[in-house]
Amino acid sequence: MISAQKSMAAFTSFSVLRDYARAGRIVARVRASPGISSYPSSINFLTANHSRRYLCRASATHDEEAAAKAAAINADSGVPTIFDKIIAKEIPSTIVYEDDKVLAFKDINPQAPVHVLVIPKFRDGLTQLGKAEPRHGEILGQLLYAAKIVAEKGGIVDGFRVVINNGPSACQSVYHLHLHVLGGRQMNWPPG
Repeated sequence: MISAQKSMAAFTSFSVLRDYARAGRIVARVRASPGISSYPSSINFLTANHSRRYLCRASATHDEEAAAKAAAINADSGVPTIFDKIIAKEIPSTIVYEDDKVLAFKDINPQAPVHVLVIPKFRDGLTQLGKAEPRHGEILGQLLYAAKIVAEKGGIVDGFRVVINNGPSACQSVYHLHLHVLGGRQMNWPPG
């Protein structure tokens, strides 16, 4: 009875994925697998097949790429970003570290047990790392030092990753330079 319920749940999940894939909202990849993956940001289930088991994984990659391309259109417009609103305390956030030039707060869509964003309080033309100029050297150093402090506070100083997405090809979705500090789980290589 339990096996039949699991099979029905897997079939129902497959139907939902198939319908979403047809609508173009998500991308599905199918690969042979001896068991279910434990990758935390994917949807995993088995399809019914007499001779083999297949693992399906739904990924929001296409949506992230589209959002990054849309965000790039207004990258240098000077319009306040969501980060500017967080700095101004117009949008609530869980602040982890703050000084006169840097703000660090928890990501609302964490990709690891510890996922904190570190941003400069003043953009000064730094919408992305590719726009850095010699005059930005001091703030870039302060951002990296703040990342180290965040790692200490998060208890991950012995193993963490700092990521900067630069431009639409790297899926940068907010054009206010920011560092992702990730840790609390085993990081893999290559990263993405």
